[in-house]
Amino acid sequence: MALRELEIREAAPASCCVPLAAPDLTVEDAATTASVFKALGDPARVRIVNLLANAGDPVCVCDLVTSVGLAQATVSFHLKKLVTAGLLEREQRGTWAYYSVNDEALGRLATVFRTKGVGR
Repeated sequence: MALRELEIREAAPASCCVPLAAPDLTVEDAATTASVFKALGDPARVRIVNLLANAGDPVCVCDLVTSVGLAQATVSFHLKKLVTAGLLEREQRGTWAYYSVNDEALGRLATVFRTKGVGR
């Protein structure tokens, strides 16, 4: 049990999401999953994930400002929340940061709502 708790603290929340129908969902699992949904709980963040999911390549924060219609500081704040949750990846190129969707994390997130009857 201690090993699993250590893994949850060190990993981004999106890397640890377990299905809500899991018979052994712990308090820690529930908190981790809730933190991912909290990161997506803002319309601007959902829009950012949408824009990045539809982009072919990583996108500069400067390009997101125009698309989202918010100040750069606000967009950067939202991006940090999404990166911390493990939903986005950040790459530094000189003075600018480029962002892309963490496909693996979003794939795991897609399994959160699976129930026992799915896939039969």
